[in-house]
Amino acid sequence: MPHIDYFFATLSPFTYLSGTRPEEIAQKHGATLTYKPMDIMALFARTGGTPPKDRHPNRIAYRLQELRRRSALADLPLNLKPAHWPTNPAPASYAIIAAQNEGGGDVGKLVNAIGAACWAEDRNIADDDVVRDCLTQAGLDPALADKGLMTSADTFAGNLEEAVMRGVFGAPFFITDTDERFWGQDRLDDLDAYLSGNI
Repeated sequence: MPHIDYFFATLSPFTYLSGTRPEEIAQKHGATLTYKPMDIMALFARTGGTPPKDRHPNRIAYRLQELRRRSALADLPLNLKPAHWPTNPAPASYAIIAAQNEGGGDVGKLVNAIGAACWAEDRNIADDDVVRDCLTQAGLDPALADKGLMTSADTFAGNLEEAVMRGVFGAPFFITDTDERFWGQDRLDDLDAYLSGNI
């Protein structure tokens, strides 16, 4: 059975624009999927990336165009300048980790709800009430927002270290059990093709 490690950032618009495709691809190929939220700003600092606010104006302008196009292609609403971005990624990330550890729920739906809260609904995903609402939307226990915080914090930090060690430098980033790496939601078709044996 193939496996996919899904490194992502709750703050990343491109994670949000992945929509339900990672789960659909995993299901299509009978693959397991492990969610690995990480601190994208810390990842940039460790791997030579530049936070969006510090990029050259040419790159900033292109990113905004690309987000608009990708939003249209994904048929997902997106606010190019959300009211609460950047914000603290930890509370939402901890909830995802707790939900995955708990098992039995739709973690993908939670990831999508958190992305939509930030990028489509102008809500602050660092706010505990927003996180609880996203858990509820995903059919999960809202109390997971406060469960196993130390374990989640350790996992969140560990995900960053693992990401650096395994060659991750952006989000979303997908790594198969054969160490094939795919960066960006625009490479999901390539991931699908690889798991199909076409590339």
